Amino acid sequence: MLLLSLVHIIFPRYFHWKNELAPLSLINRQLMYVHTFFVALVVFLIGALCTFGTSALLLPSLLARYISLGLAAFWGLRLFFQLGVYSRKLWQGKAFETSVHILFTFVWIYYTGIFIWIYVRQTGFIISE
Repeated sequence: MLLLSLVHIIFPRYFHWKNELAPLSLINRQLMYVHTFFVALVVFLIGALCTFGTSALLLPSLLARYISLGLAAFWGLRLFFQLGVYSRKLWQGKAFETSVHILFTFVWIYYTGIFIWIYVRQTGFIISE
């Protein structure tokens, strides 16, 4: 997730935002940059939590349960958008884009699954080893 957050740095250049967003009003252009920054920041903070606060997420607590449920919802919704909102026209028939689409579909499934597992483990339905 830390790496994923850093990938957002290349978005403006990779997606040619200077030209692509030029016809938009100033507020809409700036919203794209600001929202991308904050999405990257949230993903970075989630990654930092998972990297440096793993034990806190795994120890039984109400806060850990709420956090894991929230992160399962976050990544589950991201998976939904990957499969149900983005048009297939964006990746179908394009080797690189299809590879990225498939890769991130599995990444979102993995993240969603991990946080569901942590949530279920927190609720006591899975016996600890």
